[in-house]
Amino acid sequence: MLRVAVVGSGPSGVYTAQALLNQSLVPEVRVHVLDRLPTPYGLVRYGVAPDHEKIKSLQNSLRAVLEDERVTFVGHVQIGGADGVPPARLAELYHAVVYCVGAAADRPLAVPGEELPGSCSATRFVSWYSAHPDSAPDDFALRARSAVVIGVGNVAVDVARILARGADELRATDVPRAALGALAGSRVREVHIVGRRGPSQARFTTKELRELGALPGARIVVDPAELARDPAYAAPDGLPLPAVVRRNLEVLRGWAVRGEPAPSGAVYGPSGAAHGPSETAYGPCGAAHDPSETAYGPSGAPYDPSEAGYGPSEAAYDGVRRIRLRFFLRPVELLERGGRVAGVRFARTVPDGAGGVRDTGTYEDIEAQLVLRAVGYRGVELPGLPFDPVRGTVPHTAGRVLRDGVPSPGEYVAGWIKRGPTGVIGSNRSCAKETVASLIEDAPLLARRPAADDPLAVLRAWGQRPVEWDGWLSIERAEQALGRSLGRGPVKIPDWSGLLAAARGEEH
Repeated sequence: MLRVAVVGSGPSGVYTAQALLNQSLVPEVRVHVLDRLPTPYGLVRYGVAPDHEKIKSLQNSLRAVLEDERVTFVGHVQIGGADGVPPARLAELYHAVVYCVGAAADRPLAVPGEELPGSCSATRFVSWYSAHPDSAPDDFALRARSAVVIGVGNVAVDVARILARGADELRATDVPRAALGALAGSRVREVHIVGRRGPSQARFTTKELRELGALPGARIVVDPAELARDPAYAAPDGLPLPAVVRRNLEVLRGWAVRGEPAPSGAVYGPSGAAHGPSETAYGPCGAAHDPSETAYGPSGAPYDPSEAGYGPSEAAYDGVRRIRLRFFLRPVELLERGGRVAGVRFARTVPDGAGGVRDTGTYEDIEAQLVLRAVGYRGVELPGLPFDPVRGTVPHTAGRVLRDGVPSPGEYVAGWIKRGPTGVIGSNRSCAKETVASLIEDAPLLARRPAADDPLAVLRAWGQRPVEWDGWLSIERAEQALGRSLGRGPVKIPDWSGLLAAARGEEH
């Protein structure tokens, strides 16, 4: 019998387990799917937006794999780190270990002011409304009037949609209580989605883009002049373009034609004096807003709504949240007032003729009390495994982990930690199959390695406290009960103590 540990219970880990079950060259395989969390499904549970029920339903197919009698879910087990099981010791328990640990870090902007209160990663925001136990339940108090989301991929669109969507529409989802309450009290009126290049190079899918236009109580604003700077947008209809780019441009063109004017922020030339954008209510990632405090306009004087020249956020609120899609703007600085983020300074860019962009020497400031960066993910080193800090991945060949350039017997990788944060959820299936093909090819040698008869007993002896499948089912029941008490469907438990208590069948 071949005993395999898969570290990570997200799509790449479960698809790896599935590929091990489906192969026929080694008929006797037993798989333990380990996870740091007491809950399975990885980013499907903690990364897919709560209003994307169809994608979240993927949990049903992942569940079928984890319920197979040849598979054991082993949650709440830390691999690596000061309190975890080192990879070298884990290798003593199994014939092979496949690491499917994803890409947990977000890429920074690397601009001044990025660490100001009110500036956060989109990853942190997603973790908050998805009830990830590493995120504080009260992490966000949405007092901001204007939010800037930097990035033009699906994650950027997701967080913008959640900011602009009414809380009543999210009551039917599993959003935790604290997040739903904060979203219900949100003062966000403007959401700017900003990309440094043009619309033809944006990474969002057409489905995600169209969902913005379907939001009740929201209006999409697109500047036709910015779209026209993109050669693909202005090119004749016969120009060959990828289908998704063509569809995206069609959607944006429709919004530009029927939309309202797109007022811009303050614009400066290379020698112009800089000013800070208007200060408004405090945003998240810091102290709570005191509504009695005075808000200030660009000149530093107390804000007067009748004063000419203020941006759209200072205009009389008409009850409609505006989502402004901006292009050819590169962030160069997050602006500060009173120790907090108050806006973003962007350099205006234009196409450089070689697929990139160049700065024009002019700048634009956009007011924002909340700035979310969504410019990509990055793998994190797992102590005890080799790591390429440039690529953010584990060195490998066809999924076999390389140590000093040589395949390490019994160690494999799949998913984002193998190939980087690329592709969609389904991309993990073929990635897992490649890795499993390598593992099965190595099986005759792997089977000669020693393996523990009862790895879970050894893990417990090493100080781990595994949560098995019955514990996860107990968490599910507790979340269903919590939802019933609130007049909702299942509601996620957002904290470690609550999850572990539920796994033990205790009330929290």
